[in-house]
Amino acid sequence: MLTEKLIQEIQEYIEFHLSMEVFSCQAPIEAEIYKESLQEISGLDEFIQSHKKPSFRDVLFSYIDQSGATDAAIYTKAGIDRRHFSKIRSRADYTPKKNTVIALALSLKLDIDNTDELLSSAGYSLSQSDEADLVIQYFIEKQNYNIHVIDEALYRFKGKTLVGAI
Repeated sequence: MLTEKLIQEIQEYIEFHLSMEVFSCQAPIEAEIYKESLQEISGLDEFIQSHKKPSFRDVLFSYIDQSGATDAAIYTKAGIDRRHFSKIRSRADYTPKKNTVIALALSLKLDIDNTDELLSSAGYSLSQSDEADLVIQYFIEKQNYNIHVIDEALYRFKGKTLVGAI
């Protein structure tokens, strides 16, 4: 159940993060580094292999192993059915939707850095300009991983939920 105090805290968190003006000059620098790297490496395959990070599946199962929980406990807590989880486990090229990755991160009780790593391994990130992502970040920073409470807050602020979108 969302209390008025919690709703106010979430609203203040969203407003604070949406009002921050963040300027980053790293993108052009990173682009230049990659351009130079491509020129230095003789082949594209070598470049990819030297820059490739672990797959989503590898990162996910590493976190599950570290947690000591069973696969079933994690996917049940995340609101994912057995068949969907089996697809994640058996297909190396499968990438689930962002909300599924977030639900898995919450069920694993990952901190914000590990959540970012898991999301990044699937090609996603939490945005500082998206209210739903800010609600999720708020709960992770407060170490409140109750998906039902988070869903209630997401519905209140954004009209969407994690579990309903999986």
